[in-house]
Amino acid sequence: MYREITLLLLIGLVAWAYQAIQPPPPKICGSPGGPPITANRIKLRDGRHLAYKEHGVSKDMAKHKLIFVHGFSSSRHDEPLVTQLSPEVVEELGIYSVSFDKPGYGESDPHPNRTMKSLALDIEELADQLGLGSKFYVVGYSMGGLAVWSCLKYIPHRLAGATLMAPVINYWWPGLPANLSKEAYNLQLPQDQWALRVAHHMPFLVYWWNTQKLFPASGVISFRPENFSPQDLQFLQKLAHKRNQMVEGVATQQGVFESLHRDMRIGFGKWEFDPLDLDNPFPNNEGSVQLWMGEEDRLVPVTLQRYIAKRLAWIKYNEVAGAGHLFAYADGMSEAIVRALLDGHGHK
Repeated sequence: MYREITLLLLIGLVAWAYQAIQPPPPKICGSPGGPPITANRIKLRDGRHLAYKEHGVSKDMAKHKLIFVHGFSSSRHDEPLVTQLSPEVVEELGIYSVSFDKPGYGESDPHPNRTMKSLALDIEELADQLGLGSKFYVVGYSMGGLAVWSCLKYIPHRLAGATLMAPVINYWWPGLPANLSKEAYNLQLPQDQWALRVAHHMPFLVYWWNTQKLFPASGVISFRPENFSPQDLQFLQKLAHKRNQMVEGVATQQGVFESLHRDMRIGFGKWEFDPLDLDNPFPNNEGSVQLWMGEEDRLVPVTLQRYIAKRLAWIKYNEVAGAGHLFAYADGMSEAIVRALLDGHGHK
């Protein structure tokens, strides 16, 4: 009798635990009860939709075409490069930019089987459906930098150039020295260290970990001020005033799991390749790979970026003194980043 009761309780506990770690289904745009479709979208080969937004000169007039990949908890509306250039500079450079919602973000359909490679192939298909030509530039900010690494691995032949802006680091890349990686990892808030451990070692628990109330969850998701430099905090205040209320909450409107949590699982999980093993995609200097960092970035350790740039000598490394994670929003910064990419030159 007692054995049967114990067994029933154990089964009930397992069933409860299983339910607790399961995320709710996403509220897909255009579906009953889901957010409305307001964006321009393309339909991918597998039937998913990718939402996008165009900036700069028209595609037909453009001399340079760029695909921008947004960061964590952002969307197609967050494009800090071409949107911050003066109309005169946009015309002079003849630059066109398209930003898109990564799968599960904004109005792009979720991709439950998303991988590093699938994101690169999504970018390639976006370029082809929009008619951007045989070669285009790709830029990724913060978590969007993962997509740039993926493009350098899987579609380097399609790139005219690439820029990594404060790209998030996966501390478990095999090519990173263990002591350097550990030192940088320990600079993160303890709650973020735990969130990253869960994402890497127990990805099936990411939703539960970031929604439970027993322990502090990701400090990045909750925008803990300690994660931002003094310059970053000033920019966050300015951006809050400028931000259109219409786009507030758009990034995660289909649910946090297929946007934020999926990003964490992929970004900090086990990668299909090690970026430190990549070859120079531009051996004849026909393009360049730029890496930009703020010296005082508290979200992405600058020490690891310096190591990567030293190890991959073909990367042009640019470090901005006194700047934090949001350095792209500083006056004149977007123009410097764009010109360096188009010219193929960096600024040490």
